Amino acid sequence: MAHVEFTAQLHRYVDTPKLDCEAPTLGEALDRAFEVNPRLRAYILDDQGHLRTHVAVFVDGHRARDRVGLSDPLTAQSKVYVLQALSGG
Repeated sequence: MAHVEFTAQLHRYVDTPKLDCEAPTLGEALDRAFEVNPRLRAYILDDQGHLRTHVAVFVDGHRARDRVGLSDPLTAQSKVYVLQALSGG
């Protein structure tokens, strides 16, 4: 099962589950996390269902490619990490 984990920065604002789930895509894995805590969706996705600008997602050590459709494929051994992207000058 794919493993999904959120960083501590996000946990300061909303409960973030660590979960193992069967999901063929990133979007479906995130949906499983949103089932555990529906409030999390607003921190991760915008009103169109796309990853928010300030959120970075890594799948198996690589930045997620599809920020709009969330179609990055997952395997049973995939590790997904969701974190806030930092910005500044």
